[in-house]
Amino acid sequence: MAIFGRKRRAKAQRAYGRHARPDHLPSVVDHAELEDSESESVVTTGPFDVADAVEDGIPRIDLGSVRVPVPEGAQVQVEMDAESGGVRAVHVVTQFGQVTISAYAAPKSGGLWDEVCDELNEQLKADGARVTAGGGEWGRELSAIVGEVALRFVGVDGPRWMLRGVIAGPQSAAAQAPDALRELVRGTIVNRGDAPMPVRTPLPITLPDAVAQHIAEQQGQ
Repeated sequence: MAIFGRKRRAKAQRAYGRHARPDHLPSVVDHAELEDSESESVVTTGPFDVADAVEDGIPRIDLGSVRVPVPEGAQVQVEMDAESGGVRAVHVVTQFGQVTISAYAAPKSGGLWDEVCDELNEQLKADGARVTAGGGEWGRELSAIVGEVALRFVGVDGPRWMLRGVIAGPQSAAAQAPDALRELVRGTIVNRGDAPMPVRTPLPITLPDAVAQHIAEQQGQ
C-alpha cells in the first residue's frame, strides 16, 4: 500500500519482486575525534542510536523504533498483516529497488549480525538462490539472486539493538542498489527503548498518525 512519496527530479525506475525475509540486523557507530586549540568534538557516522542522533535536516519517516530516511523521489509503502491487522513492514521504494530496514533487540555484547548472516546465507541457498558474501563498512554483506530479483543484505550491531537492511530490485539496478541501501541504513536512527526484550525480538513499528489515518480510511472503503 503506497502512502506517500517525495517529489523526484527525474522519473524513477520501479523495483520488482519480493525480498527474502530472514531474521535480523545490527548497528555500529563510528566515532572520529577532531581537536583544535580550543575545543574537542566528536563526529559520528550512522546508523545512530537515538541518544547520539543530531539534527541534520534529513527527511525521515518516524516509525517509533526506527526513523528511516526518505530520499527524493522515493515512495513509502506499508505492508499490513492480514490476520492481525498490524503492520508487518514498512518499505521505502527507490529507483534502484525496495528497501526494508528493521531493528531487533540484541545482546549488549553485540555480534548478532554474524549469527544472522550465517543463517540467512543457509536459508537463501536452501531456497535456490545464488548467494555471494562480501564486506562493507559495517562488516559482512550478502548478495543474492532469486529469479529476476537481485537482493543485498547489510547488518549493523548497535547498543542492545541490531539493524538489518535489505534492498530488492531488478538485476539491471544491482550495481547501484548496494550504495542506495547503505545510504538509508547510514541515515537511520534507532530508538531501542529501555524495556527488557528477548534477543531477536523485532522492535515495534508505530505509524505516524497521518499515515495510520490514511490506511484506516482506505480499509474502510
